[in-house]
Amino acid sequence: MSATVPGTAQINVQINGQWRQFPKGTKLIEACMQSGHFIPHYCYHPALSTPGNCRMCLLELGAPKMDANRQPILGEDGRPEIAWNPRPQISCALEVSEGMAVKTDSPLVEDCRKGVLEFLLINHPLDCPICDKAGECRLQEFSVEFGEGESKFLENKVKKPKRVDIGKHIILDDERCILCSRCVRFMQEVADDDVLGWVNRGSYTTLTVHPGNRLDSNYSLNTVDICPVGALTSKDFRFKMRVWFLRETKSICTSCGTGCNTVIGARENKIIRQTPRQNDAVNSYWMCDHGRLNYAYLEREDRLTQPELREEGERKKSTWPRVIETIARQLSSLPRGEVAILASARMTNEELWLTARLARHLGITLHDVVPRPQEADGILVCDDGNPNTKGAQLLGVAHDPPGSQAHALATSVRNGSVKALLCLGEDPRHLGFTEQEMAEIPHLVCLDILPNIGTRHASAILPSAGFAEKRGSMINIKNIIQRLNRATQVPGQAREDVEILADLLRALGADVPHTLEGIFKEMVAATPVLAGLSLAGLGDQGVALAPHEVAPT
Repeated sequence: MSATVPGTAQINVQINGQWRQFPKGTKLIEACMQSGHFIPHYCYHPALSTPGNCRMCLLELGAPKMDANRQPILGEDGRPEIAWNPRPQISCALEVSEGMAVKTDSPLVEDCRKGVLEFLLINHPLDCPICDKAGECRLQEFSVEFGEGESKFLENKVKKPKRVDIGKHIILDDERCILCSRCVRFMQEVADDDVLGWVNRGSYTTLTVHPGNRLDSNYSLNTVDICPVGALTSKDFRFKMRVWFLRETKSICTSCGTGCNTVIGARENKIIRQTPRQNDAVNSYWMCDHGRLNYAYLEREDRLTQPELREEGERKKSTWPRVIETIARQLSSLPRGEVAILASARMTNEELWLTARLARHLGITLHDVVPRPQEADGILVCDDGNPNTKGAQLLGVAHDPPGSQAHALATSVRNGSVKALLCLGEDPRHLGFTEQEMAEIPHLVCLDILPNIGTRHASAILPSAGFAEKRGSMINIKNIIQRLNRATQVPGQAREDVEILADLLRALGADVPHTLEGIFKEMVAATPVLAGLSLAGLGDQGVALAPHEVAPT
């Protein structure tokens, strides 16, 4: 049962003979499911309006018997006696009321469900073996659990359009549509792009886009998630993989500061798809298409997979111990003030913490991150293109505002006062550096996953991990600290950023914990706003931090 809001009136409801209490305003379908009684449904979605058009959630409903004075007649147990309505009612459109009683699995309810399913299957194609939704299709599941198992319908099925390209990422198979209207309501109420609607009537009713329009919203793929059947499918995922073969990992999106909660589906060390995961405090049930599809670069053929070191004027493949030892020796030999760090607000808190330790150990005062301001869309895409600006500021790697020391850093590199530059997960061109300027830096160390103008002229290359290949934590724009989890392994000899930075600190003589949990614990001990937290304790939904305490150090 959901948590009670203080001051909210509690309503007594009888569900399958058991009396329970729910806050006033609770939908009956939610009350039943919170009580452990699943109610099959198609059109209902907790984040959308309720049309009540699929009729799958029909229940047997009762109300207290009343005496002549309109007072409930009480039984021996002191509870109201129930008068049962002979007509079933839909539970998605009703709110709980005092003394209400429901039966969720009576013979009447079971007959209603069988009848609804039979009607839904009259014109539905039996193409489960080739449908992308197989394995997570509500029609398939409910037909097995609640259906009749046979049909009395003998006529030919109504044929509707198939494989209709209605948007940049979406294919529509109209003959599978059960007219639940979830996609229509989502585009109207959430995406604010009213492009979907119905044409024709009765058995010939068809979903389509309005004339002259396309389903090209940055949130279009959410319609695939909420479609209970295989009517709307993703071009990116279509015919790629059966869902039961996917290994799913709960994580977060790192494409902007919102930090949408996600589920990464992978197979044989390759990401197959990424879908949103419910978190009402962050992204509700949704995510944007850009963030969802922003993983293909991890499979690029030019991924950095081998540590490299420049010796005697030529850069060659090397080993991790040799590269780390050489970098540590070079950095230690330089006077304070001649080393700078270009870090990234795309790094995890643990990576940023080790970066801050590295800066303190070497006396580096010239350090900052690359800011990524962008236009927010008023839905989920925020005005910060970095996923962890809050963490970078809190841990002292970024300044206030982020990027405010970038000009001084660039000037020091250009005038030659900086002899060593550590580029951690950033392309130097984002600060306006040219290839010639990069080529003139005596010691250029690049920790990254893809080639850029820095890696082309680096004295040392440290191949690292992408967002889906490592663990850690980040703080989003709402000051919620969340976990990033590993879904796939790093390619070749690449390593997680935390491991690389920890080894570099150890080579410089520092004592660093040997586990991510140990590094998190060390970070928490030195950061008051994080006091009492543990990596495991962040859970799947994250932990909200006090906004006024998450400030630059």
